[in-house]
Amino acid sequence: MPSPDWIAAEEARDRLGVRPQTLYAYVSRGRVQVRPDPHDPRRSLYRAADIAALTQRKARSRKVSEVAAGAIAWGEPVLESQITTVSGGRLFYRGRDAIKLAETETLEAVARLLRGGHGAALKRTERPVPPRAEDMRTRAFLALAARAGTDPPARGRNALALAVEAATLLDVLTDAVAGEVGGGAIHNRLALAWGLGPGGPGADLIRRALVLVADHELNASAFSARVAASTGASLSAAALAGLATLSGPRHGGATAAVRTFAREAAQLGPRAAIANRLVEDRALPGFGHALYPDADPRAAALLERFDAPPELAALRQAVEAAAGLAPNVDFALMAICEALRLPQDAPFALFAVARCAGWIAHALEQGQADTLIRPRARYVGPEPEFG
Repeated sequence: MPSPDWIAAEEARDRLGVRPQTLYAYVSRGRVQVRPDPHDPRRSLYRAADIAALTQRKARSRKVSEVAAGAIAWGEPVLESQITTVSGGRLFYRGRDAIKLAETETLEAVARLLRGGHGAALKRTERPVPPRAEDMRTRAFLALAARAGTDPPARGRNALALAVEAATLLDVLTDAVAGEVGGGAIHNRLALAWGLGPGGPGADLIRRALVLVADHELNASAFSARVAASTGASLSAAALAGLATLSGPRHGGATAAVRTFAREAAQLGPRAAIANRLVEDRALPGFGHALYPDADPRAAALLERFDAPPELAALRQAVEAAAGLAPNVDFALMAICEALRLPQDAPFALFAVARCAGWIAHALEQGQADTLIRPRARYVGPEPEFG
């Protein structure tokens, strides 16, 4: 019989929960001592203390990996930031209530706040004529891609130079969406491009929307921008990474799902459309938010400023009655664009222009951290073959 200090291969594998080749790999790497069984030279015995140490290490690693996996999807915070937080069901930009900021501020002012800057607006550099394309989304991608292909890396550059580039980049994206190089406040430029009078109630509603979606903590597109920035890439490259991520249907493209839901409600009636989705275990897009269990304050602040189209108002009332879910900012953006009769891709364009302010702020903050974002993968593929 083996002594308590030395155990057979079968027991060693059972304690570790591994296959024979993995146990042999531990031995070959010197992590487990082995000796011949004195009672059967054809068999080997493994040092129990080494097996116990490996078991404890695996347990610790498993706990760490579970925490890391949980942090990826609406879990625990994974990095420090001074930019934005959601606390107590409210949204704050550098400690200031975003809802209150939307009462008076422009996107440009909020962009400076998010970047940590104060005072007067910076002078921008010259901007090229925006690229030509039929839709705003394509023009936005082309404009940022052109800059990303030529702009120098952000790493090692003067803070003032980066601030000027940040302000210019926001203008470049606005030009692309508007279809022309313009001056004045961004919300007025967009209002003019979309056939609304600058300075009117429609322009003011656009201003409020831009401020309220300028940033939202470590969302998917902000994280993408930070990953790009952590490599030292240019601000435009980080913004392009953010835009690419925003384009997905689970992020900035969510307004398209809201439009589909609204179309179903118009055809079937709100109650039938809701019932069909609930029976089929499908989501009710535009309603509910993981960070706001009670209600999305951004949506509430916007929806109280205008009369939503009757069919959307009826859908909102029906969802609240049937599911108890309040509208989120995706619903509010779509309702604004419908009420103002804006182009169909205006919700995404609004989202992209506004969120670019956040992407740039996150890119600058990540660059100051001087650390590369490089997580490890938890490998679940075939067992490595050690020669």
